Amino acid sequence: MLSADTHLAARVCQVSDYVQVSTAAPSRDVAVELAQQAVGRRLAAGAQIVGPVTSVFWHLGEQGVGEEWQVLLYTTLARYPDLEACLHQAHPWTSPQVTAVPVVKGATGYLNWVSRTVDDA
Repeated sequence: MLSADTHLAARVCQVSDYVQVSTAAPSRDVAVELAQQAVGRRLAAGAQIVGPVTSVFWHLGEQGVGEEWQVLLYTTLARYPDLEACLHQAHPWTSPQVTAVPVVKGATGYLNWVSRTVDDA
């Protein structure tokens, strides 16, 4: 029989279990608030805020350029739907960008921490 630690380490090998979720916010304060809500509700184990960044985009039929703050959140695929819903509910924009990319590789200790943090919620 596998110990709990061995079982969790085996689970880490499942690369599809972990995602990095990205969104953008109009200001640093909004980015921090989005991150605090997601982490506070244990939908993400942690978040990083990067910015300001310059975004070039199409919006309402026109090309635009704007300053935004990027929010990167780290969670499991199982928690993604609730995290996405949280971000959409808390976001000031009507249709914010919320995307997830799989974590292809990661340090075992870090990924174990992500699992423990969001799974214990």
